[in-house]
Amino acid sequence: MQCIINRRAQFSASHRYWLPELNEAENQCRFGVCANAPGHGHNYVLYVSMLGDLDEYGMVLNLSNVKHVIKREVTSQLDFSYLNQVWPEFQQTLPTTENVARVIWQRLVPHLPLIRIQLFESPELWADYYGDDMEAYLTISTHFSAAHRLARPDLSYEENCEIYGKCARPHGHGHNYHLEVTIKGNIDPRTGMIVDLVDFQKIVDDYVVEPFDHTFLNKDISYFAEVVPTAENIAVHIRDLLLQPIRAIGAELHKVKLIESPNNSCEVYATSAIEPLPTVAERQPVLASC
Repeated sequence: MQCIINRRAQFSASHRYWLPELNEAENQCRFGVCANAPGHGHNYVLYVSMLGDLDEYGMVLNLSNVKHVIKREVTSQLDFSYLNQVWPEFQQTLPTTENVARVIWQRLVPHLPLIRIQLFESPELWADYYGDDMEAYLTISTHFSAAHRLARPDLSYEENCEIYGKCARPHGHGHNYHLEVTIKGNIDPRTGMIVDLVDFQKIVDDYVVEPFDHTFLNKDISYFAEVVPTAENIAVHIRDLLLQPIRAIGAELHKVKLIESPNNSCEVYATSAIEPLPTVAERQPVLASC
């Protein structure tokens, strides 16, 4: 039987987005404050996912051994380092979140049966890498506050209450929505970026956060005049709003996750079918996750 195991690690490091072939003004224009000398730092959190068969001791791998491999090959070298100089890979391709995840994969895959590297630069920005050449996934998280009422206009109040319960009350109720938007694309071999992060963030802000924040969705967002603003319908609408703008900056929208409360969330994908992030199931004939 096969099982996926995950190991968490962390390191603190600094980096700078700077290309020597560009002058200072060009670097500032391209990378903004991330080009400022001497750089800036992050507390990175790393998740290493591995697949294997359960052995007679009920383990895929001895996690103590896994810990030592990750420390030897990655964290002991990156912790309290300046990423641009610590590994030669980052002199060719800048140490963006997505590229650091890719290079960590390359460093670990000779030693561990990897299926995913997930790297958090911060709680609001992380990358996933699955060993697919230069393709990676980048996620930003943000939030907005809004009120809504769950009620179909063609039904009576009593009928709506039977379907939606308290959520059908006439004056609505509010949530602090947490939104995660994931894009996929190829890492640029020089800049290390799937897309310009500022452009990505601006699209999410301009098309979703600013229009939706502090609104009564049923009345302030025209789409929801006839569509019940359930979390699912909100996520679908956000997906539809973001598809073309994200394509215009050179990436593809992969997933929108909307967390309505700690108890309720939903995910929708850029295609109509549910297509989660790629797993080893796409490369292995049998997979049982435990």
